[in-house]
Amino acid sequence: MTIKEKTIGWNFDNSYSNLPKSFIYEISPVPVKRPELVILNHDLADQIGLNFSNVDNEQLAKFFSGNLLPKGSKSLAQAYAGHQFGHFTILGDGRAVLLGEHISKSNQRLDIQFKGSGQTPFSRNGDGRAALGPMLREYLISEAMYSLNIPTTRSLAVVKTGENVKREKLLQGAILTRVASSHIRVGTFQFIRTRENLDELNTLVNYTIKRHYPEISKSKNNAYDLVSKLIDKQIELVVNWMRVGFIHGVMNTDNMAISGETIDYGPCAFMDSYNLGTCFSSIDHMGRYAYGNQPAITKWNLARFAECLLTLISPKKDDALKMATELIDKFDKIYEEKWFYMMKSKLGLIGNDKEDNLLIFELLEIMKKQELDYTNTFLFLMDQELDDKKDFQNEEFGNWKIKWQKRLAKDSKKLMKLNNPVIIPRNHNVENVLKSAENNDLTPFNDLLQALKNPYTDQKVLTKYQSPPPKSDEKYQTFCGT
Repeated sequence: MTIKEKTIGWNFDNSYSNLPKSFIYEISPVPVKRPELVILNHDLADQIGLNFSNVDNEQLAKFFSGNLLPKGSKSLAQAYAGHQFGHFTILGDGRAVLLGEHISKSNQRLDIQFKGSGQTPFSRNGDGRAALGPMLREYLISEAMYSLNIPTTRSLAVVKTGENVKREKLLQGAILTRVASSHIRVGTFQFIRTRENLDELNTLVNYTIKRHYPEISKSKNNAYDLVSKLIDKQIELVVNWMRVGFIHGVMNTDNMAISGETIDYGPCAFMDSYNLGTCFSSIDHMGRYAYGNQPAITKWNLARFAECLLTLISPKKDDALKMATELIDKFDKIYEEKWFYMMKSKLGLIGNDKEDNLLIFELLEIMKKQELDYTNTFLFLMDQELDDKKDFQNEEFGNWKIKWQKRLAKDSKKLMKLNNPVIIPRNHNVENVLKSAENNDLTPFNDLLQALKNPYTDQKVLTKYQSPPPKSDEKYQTFCGT
């Protein structure tokens, strides 16, 4: 260990690598030709007890490309499976390598993972690499989600590899360093279930509970309680997605984290005009993961999780199925209650009124019919400055607004400000800054990133990021970035 490395503060303790060999494949990142640091998240580094101030960019590039591994790390690729658009597949980290688990000064156990670090045994004919644009997209959106107070993985760094990756055309290669509570997924449990090894399944359940839900470690039925915990966590997550108009785009079971964090920012996007059918992903031809389908898909994924644990929930097959089904069937009522509470908060509706539900649905119907911008509708109701308010100046919206205003209380606007961001990563702005970054101009990217750090606070700089995209006949599409 060099003097510089000592001052960084890495503190690895790699518990996942001690699990049975079927869970993992030990492998190192594939070295790259000319690593070059693009961006480093100093705020996140400070939060997790890392200090890179004494390390030059050349050395940082080596660290975050995998050319130089920190002492104590133990790199591996994780095995998992997944329902991809409903079809079950055996998967694994095809272009990612887990460096290990860093223990922060506050005793947080955090996965440090490279994304785009080369081929692994799970690459399935892929090159294991990633392009600069998609890695910067994940950096930007994941950090924006964190600032929006939505559970998420985080991004610590992006480096260029000095190599091109071949997609539809040649693109600059890059590696993202991702930080997560863990990378245990519903798909991890699905993979272990296929092995029909009860000891391994028990090991995974106990490990997951110890790492994420220690409060149920002494439960009489910890498998049942783990399903219950994840239902609550995932409902909280998807309600937050719906709150800000976020569309994940690829809600496969291998992209549902047991920690309850948003993971994988491939074809994600944010809704402009309100429509439950909004879907941007180029690979989601049937709209399976459209904005309005996200709650139902969350429930479907949770049912797949419960299936994995049936033998642990009860040794009697019929009893296990009945218990799991009753648990999953609670999803709709819990989600509905939390969603209504969220919408009431967005509208500043304090207390209960029998007309609240009608008021909410009337607004959503008007928004859909008039193709109103989702984010800016609530900003208009909060009396925020907007460049263009003419969309809201019509009789139908005006009549609804009068009814809504009668329902407001003293602290309504305060509640609205806590729940309605004044800025989101609008798709056209994201595309513009990524295009500049790919042309070696990172200034627009950094400007947008800075603006997104305080999404609930009025800032003069925000106005240029608040407008919806110009009207166009061309449908906006997002791509996986693989």
